[in-house]
Amino acid sequence: MAGASRYDSTPNGAPDQSGELMIDKDLIRAELGNVLTDATIAELPNHVAGKVRDIYRLADGRMILVASDRQSAFDKNLGAVPFKGQVLTQTSRYWFDATRDICANHVIEYPDPNVLVCQSLDMLPVEMVVRDYLTGSTNTSIWPMYQAGAREMYGVAFKDGMVKNQKLPETILTPTTKAAQGEHDAPVTPAEIVDQGLLSQARWDELAALSLAIFARGRELAARQGLILVDTKFEFGLDANGDVCLADEILTPDSSRYWLAESYSERLAAGRDPDGLDKEFLRLWVRKRCDPYNDPIPEIPTETIVEFSQLYIRLFETVTGQEFRAEGGGGSVLQRIRKNLAPYY
Repeated sequence: MAGASRYDSTPNGAPDQSGELMIDKDLIRAELGNVLTDATIAELPNHVAGKVRDIYRLADGRMILVASDRQSAFDKNLGAVPFKGQVLTQTSRYWFDATRDICANHVIEYPDPNVLVCQSLDMLPVEMVVRDYLTGSTNTSIWPMYQAGAREMYGVAFKDGMVKNQKLPETILTPTTKAAQGEHDAPVTPAEIVDQGLLSQARWDELAALSLAIFARGRELAARQGLILVDTKFEFGLDANGDVCLADEILTPDSSRYWLAESYSERLAAGRDPDGLDKEFLRLWVRKRCDPYNDPIPEIPTETIVEFSQLYIRLFETVTGQEFRAEGGGGSVLQRIRKNLAPYY
């Protein structure tokens, strides 16, 4: 196993209380040509490139997950965002540490800001999506389905007269089946999951309880930082002993929605979307310009990408109370990762 690196030391500091970021747009602009889009490392075995992460499976059963800067939405690649992979990995790191008393996770170590080394799991075929609000912009989100007239979704009944971004009467689970690369996740009810043999009733009950408990922890800690945790998705797998482990990423701005609590009520009353620090920023930008499932997606302007990068960094700083350390400069992101992963060759 590779030894710990300097990235195992948690950075100190906190965001400016005025809300200003610790990293400015000029620094982000300077890294636009140094984004990680191809994380191919020929010396590492069994390479699989996903939408965002590149995976390497080692002979001893460990896996290396490299978070790239690739940006996907609506199951399409939209380009690349400076520092995105670092934000995803370090945000997940914070949450894996903050929830390990609720559920074991697959983490072994972090040899680089963009990299997680983990144990290989037998992944369970359902994504556990947890929601507290009636919102969303994708085909599996409950607001577009509700707006189209649906009043029962994912086995949950919804009353008439609800509005976008309204808080739900209670936290709900809206699971999806996990799609193959290039395909779409599909909505499914808990009863269908059991009937189709995807999970046993006992396993569903276990995952449901864990998902709600982890979400509650995230909601509590986010609220302390002035954020509303709106919704998220979790993935679970079984370790060598058959025990459930939390996997992939957790409570990142890619897998979750976060709103600023301070302005939520005012914006809801005005019929405006909440101030968010997550992937929805880019989804809404695209939605205003095309039908992303049927039309070509227009090129995203550089300044929109820069602003999006700032939102992700601000989310990391706000959630964790830590200063974001930009690990760019002095060579490419891939060169740095290759150096830090050399002990695994």
